Amino acid sequence: EPLPPPLPKKQLQRAESLPEPGSSHRCHGDPEPRAGSILYSIPAAPLQGQGAPPRDRPSWAPKKPLTKSQSLGEPLAPSSPQAAPAPSLKELTFGTADGELGRLLESPAGLCAVVLGCQEAALARLSAHMQEELLGPEERQQLLEAELAGKRWAALSVLDPQPCCQSGDAWYFRVGFTFEHSQLQFAAKVPKPCCSSLGVQSSLGTHCSIQRLLGRFTDRLPRELVLPGIPGKQSQGPSREEPACPAPQPALQVLLCAEVPQQTLADFVKGSHALHRTSPGHYERLGCLLLLQLCMGLEHLRGQNVAQGDLCPENLLLVQCPSPPRSQQGQKEPLGLSLPRLLISSFFKVQEKQRPCSSSQEQDWRQGLAAPSPPAAAELNVGRLIYQILHVDISLENILGFRSKRLPEIPLLSIYSAGLKRLATLLLHRDPHERVSIEQAKGILQVLLWGPRQELFARSRKSLELLRGWLEVKRTLLLLRFAENSAGAGVSPGLEEWLCCQYFQGVTEHTLYQVTQVLYA
Repeated sequence: EPLPPPLPKKQLQRAESLPEPGSSHRCHGDPEPRAGSILYSIPAAPLQGQGAPPRDRPSWAPKKPLTKSQSLGEPLAPSSPQAAPAPSLKELTFGTADGELGRLLESPAGLCAVVLGCQEAALARLSAHMQEELLGPEERQQLLEAELAGKRWAALSVLDPQPCCQSGDAWYFRVGFTFEHSQLQFAAKVPKPCCSSLGVQSSLGTHCSIQRLLGRFTDRLPRELVLPGIPGKQSQGPSREEPACPAPQPALQVLLCAEVPQQTLADFVKGSHALHRTSPGHYERLGCLLLLQLCMGLEHLRGQNVAQGDLCPENLLLVQCPSPPRSQQGQKEPLGLSLPRLLISSFFKVQEKQRPCSSSQEQDWRQGLAAPSPPAAAELNVGRLIYQILHVDISLENILGFRSKRLPEIPLLSIYSAGLKRLATLLLHRDPHERVSIEQAKGILQVLLWGPRQELFARSRKSLELLRGWLEVKRTLLLLRFAENSAGAGVSPGLEEWLCCQYFQGVTEHTLYQVTQVLYA
C-alpha cells in the first residue's frame, strides 16, 4: 500500500528574551547593557501563590526589562489599558517619585518644558507666600472682621489723640483692639465732610495697593481726638470755660482700616529733595516702585469697574512694611531709603461720574488735567505724578502755558530718568489714541526696574527667541538668589522682591517685545 503523505513540519516560534551577554542587538533608545547592572533590568515578579525565585536561577534566565515609567526598586504595576496621567507641574517637588518624573520627561515637550514649568510654579508659590507675609492670612482677616462687627469706639483703645496721617479726604488715628489674646493696631479713618466712599470701598477685595476695610460704624468721636482745622470738634480735656452741659457732638461715620498710614505721597515727595540730590539712582528707583504699585492698584480697580476718586499725591497713602526678623534688625535701612507700600484710599463707581466727550482733543486734554476724577484721566494724572515725584514743576498753569505743546524737561540724573521721561510723555500725550494705558505703563515700569535693558540689543537683533532666552535665564537667576539669601544671611524677601516675582511670574517674550518697542523707540 502506498505510504501516507508526510505530516507538515511544525514551525516553532522563538521565545523573546533579553539579549545574551555579549550580544550586540538592543532596542533603540535603551541603555547599553552592563553585566550585573540592575539599572538595565530587574527580575520578573514572582507568580501569585509562589515563593521567591530560587537562588540557583542562572544569570541568563529571562528577565523583564525596566520600563521608563518605573523607578529603581519599585514594584511593577499590573498592566492596564490606560496609563496613569502625568502629574501637574504645580504639584512637583524635590520629593516627587521618579516614576512620576519619568512620565513627564516622556512628554513631547521634554525636559526643557518641565524645567521652565517648575520655575513658573515655584515663582507663583513664592509670590503667594510673600503676599501673605505682607497682607496677613486671609482667614485671620475674615475672623477679625467678624469680631469687629457691631463694635464702636468703646471697644477700641485710642493710642494717640493726634492723627497719625492726614490725607486730602480723611484723618487717620492709631487705635488698638484685643484679638486672640494679642493687641492689634489698625487705623480709624474719619472722612472729612463731603468725602465718603464707604459703599464702594466695602466690596473691592484684597489687593496690596488697595486700602483694606475691616469694619465701619457711626458714632460720636471720643472727646480726646483732635481734628485739625475743624473748630468746635476737638477737645484736649475739660476746661474751666467749658459749659456745664456741652452740646453733644454729631455722630460721624468711621472706617476701620487694616493698615496704619504714616504719611502721604505728597509728604514723601516734599521731604525727599535732599535724598534725590544726593542719591538720585536710589530715589528714582523708589519712585518707579511707587508708581508701579499705583498702576497695579488702578488695574485692579478697573477690573471691578471702580475708579480712584482723586488721583493726587495728597490722597495716596504710604505704609511701612512689616519689620524684618530679629536677625535682620541691624540691617534696617534708614528712614526714607526703605520702600513703603502705596495705598489707594478713595474710590467711586465709574457710572457715577461720567464726563461727556468733547469734540476737540485739545479740550479733552485740558479737561482731563483740570478735573482728575473721570477714569479716562487716570493716565494723565499718573503722568503728572511722574513729574511731581521727580521734583519738576508740573502745575496745571505750567502745562497749559506751553504753546509749543512741549512738556517740561526732566533732568537725566540716573539710569531711570530717560525711561521715566519717556513714560510721562506717553501718558500725557494730547492724542488719546497715542496715549499708553495704565496696563502698558505698568509694563514699562517693570522693564525699567528689572529689564531687559537696551544694551541687550546692542549685539543681537531683538527677536522673540532672544527675549525668551533672556527671560528663562533671569527666572533661573532669580530663584537662585532667593535660595542663596535664604541659606546665607537669612534675608527675608520684602515688598520689592514680591513685585519682582509678580513680574517674572506672568511676563512673556511677546509682552517684552511690545513693551521694549514702545519704551526704546
